[in-house]
Amino acid sequence: MPGIGESGDVNDRAASAGVPPPSSTTIRVAIVDDQAMVRQGFGALLDAQTDMQVVGSAEDGSAVVDLVRRTAPDVILMDIRMPGLNGLDATRSVFSMPGDHPRIVMLTTFDADEYVFSALRAGASGFLLKDATAEDLITAVRVVAGGDSLLAPSVTRRLIAEYVAGPSVAKDTAVLGQLTDREIDVMRLVAKGHANAEVAQQLFLAEQTVKTHVSRILSKLGLRDRTQIVVAAYESGLVVAGS
Repeated sequence: MPGIGESGDVNDRAASAGVPPPSSTTIRVAIVDDQAMVRQGFGALLDAQTDMQVVGSAEDGSAVVDLVRRTAPDVILMDIRMPGLNGLDATRSVFSMPGDHPRIVMLTTFDADEYVFSALRAGASGFLLKDATAEDLITAVRVVAGGDSLLAPSVTRRLIAEYVAGPSVAKDTAVLGQLTDREIDVMRLVAKGHANAEVAQQLFLAEQTVKTHVSRILSKLGLRDRTQIVVAAYESGLVVAGS
């Protein structure tokens, strides 16, 4: 699997383990995994960071809603495969709650987990392999807490090619009518895995202008992050798998 730093603008922000915290505010983290060793190991590592605090954990997805209400985490590390309520259904439960929602990173053992795309559609901000290095885990939490998505472009393309671009999927072209021609150009390149600097170079724009276009796309389409821009681009037919 390509490294975390290959996802959109994360390339600039997460090039090393020395990624600075997104702000001076402590990042509140919750861990949901049926394996006690994962909860304890990840918890100890993240709690040792000066800008993070592990505020709670659970061993089953059915406890997630209560966990969110009690601890108000900024980021949840969620196992995608759990007995009882799995990570996918637990993610849906979180995003059905009123008010602001935490960012969710799905934890998986396999980089081709069949639930990953469904989790992204449900609202997750990306996924992380459980055998990721300590540096990658710390970086992942900071990146997601800072508002970026966490999914390598090559993985995004493979997932969507398999689960979205099939002939049975109806294309929702109406969403494109809300965007300007330039925003559509930006959306197309973002969906193909290009960072803002690369989009700017290809469209002969300033990088800050591209960031503004991305923000407007998110706002107009009611999306949370760049990963959801990718999903929307494929579901609308703007980008076709293999193109």
